[in-house]
Amino acid sequence: MENINKELSNIFKRMGLIYEFLDDRFRAKAYERASRVIDDLPEDIRNYMERGEKVKGIGSGIASKIEEYIKTGKIQKYEELKNKVPEDFIELLDMPGFGAKTLKKIHDSLGISTKEELIKALEGGLVEKLEGFGAKKVQNMLKGLQMYEISKRRILLWEALQISDYLINKLKENLPQIHKIEVAGSTRRRKETIGDLDLLLTCDEKDREKVMDFFASLGEVSQVLVKGLKKTSVIMKFNGKERQVDLRIFDDDQWGAALQYFTGSKEHNIRIREIAREKGLKVNEYGVFRIDTGEKVAGETEEGVYNTLGMDWIPPELREDRGEIEAALNHNLPELVNLSDIKGDLHVHSIWSDGTVPIEGIAEYIKNTYKYQYIVITDHSKSQRVANGLDEERLLQQIEEINTLNKMLGLDFVKKGVEVDILLDGSLDLSDEILSQLDWVVASVHSHFSRDNTDRILKAMENPFVNVIGHPTGRLIGLREGYPVDMEAVVKKAKETGTALEINAQPRRMDINENWVRLAVEEGVKMVISTDAHNLKNFEFMRLGVYIARRGWATKEDILNTGSWERIKGFVNQKRKKFGVKATV
Repeated sequence: MENINKELSNIFKRMGLIYEFLDDRFRAKAYERASRVIDDLPEDIRNYMERGEKVKGIGSGIASKIEEYIKTGKIQKYEELKNKVPEDFIELLDMPGFGAKTLKKIHDSLGISTKEELIKALEGGLVEKLEGFGAKKVQNMLKGLQMYEISKRRILLWEALQISDYLINKLKENLPQIHKIEVAGSTRRRKETIGDLDLLLTCDEKDREKVMDFFASLGEVSQVLVKGLKKTSVIMKFNGKERQVDLRIFDDDQWGAALQYFTGSKEHNIRIREIAREKGLKVNEYGVFRIDTGEKVAGETEEGVYNTLGMDWIPPELREDRGEIEAALNHNLPELVNLSDIKGDLHVHSIWSDGTVPIEGIAEYIKNTYKYQYIVITDHSKSQRVANGLDEERLLQQIEEINTLNKMLGLDFVKKGVEVDILLDGSLDLSDEILSQLDWVVASVHSHFSRDNTDRILKAMENPFVNVIGHPTGRLIGLREGYPVDMEAVVKKAKETGTALEINAQPRRMDINENWVRLAVEEGVKMVISTDAHNLKNFEFMRLGVYIARRGWATKEDILNTGSWERIKGFVNQKRKKFGVKATV
């Protein structure tokens, strides 16, 4: 897209991985850091270069490569580095189960250079014989490859939203002829992964050709599949990946019908048409019509379409035929949680562990940008050495820093927390003595992903100082399946112990998913929506968490951080009291 930060960040990330493959750890870390710094910038990197402003974390060598990319559209060193690693391996370097060291050992030991050879060696038992491998690791690698191939055919919701937002803004800015425009399909329903993108708009009939010509000529278009006055389908390239985007044009009086028709899932729309037929009506993308006379009775608005069928308007996230139609007919749809309901973020990482921003910088940014009432700093605990996790001594030092910062701010805005590791036996890697001094404790599993981790999580919830289970299933969409876990047992234990469950809004996590949200809602288990932010841009992910909650039928009452800090504090103290602990926050 127009902002080049993402492109440069991806290039530097790959350069870092290649240097890791080449066993040059110093350069690997430098480029990995540069990648994260650029991805976190609030402005296009070109603005900083034009102002002659130095960016912390970007040295002169990397800065010169940024200038080279701005001028030429490529980095010569990157082109050279790509020749030092088998082409097929470059895309695998960052995949769970693979990584630079693993691929280098396979390459050096077996002389393998292509993905096909790798799969053959994995399936044929050659890799399994290498030192440090084994049947289980090989099985996980094969499963990871399979998931990766599937994920290439679909994109994450976050990416789909970024692309659709960009295209909608581009069309609106350049085509004042457009009256209304919206993304439809599974993107509008906020499904976690998306296939093709569907855009709908309305304009006068005389302007259709101009709109379609502009759309088909966008710089991102690599192929025009079909071009007409009602529908144009193109292949577009974003961040090196090709995606099909369909644009359909309707008249203003057809807008609601079109939006309803191209948003609802297949199952939802079939039920809608069945209900319409029972009432002597026909529903299609152009409107609602009487079957006997052909008279059009609705279509200008979605509300009109649903109301004509005797039901309330149904939020797009619910249109999956999972009881929403019956609820709409009975006028008892839930009032779903909204992004504007969120009062704070309860899972945030700072520079103390693996975040990129000091606590003071986070606080200033959040206060100015989001108007939250509170944030909780939850850096990793000591078991996460790779993430620079905090031991007891460093955590106490961080508590002091937060206390000092709050005094400087003149209000108790930054809350003290931690993301504590759940160890293999279900115990925590920090003592109760120090956990009792914190305002909020997230407990998460970060190891042994192949075993059933139900017992670890259930045991952790019995600790009076554990307030929420972080990313409960451990999945990374398209990269790693969640570890085996009995979520029904987890929900039951959460209710029993007064522990919340996290809806982690990271694009690749989106964990828990909508199905477990729905179960938690039905069981009366409280949840929190958290970004797990590691940089300032990550705070944007909050809307993803809200979408998951909405797809799971959650209201603001189901989500703890839609309330004041007093509500959060009451939840924490209630659990401590339940377990006979006197210490309160």
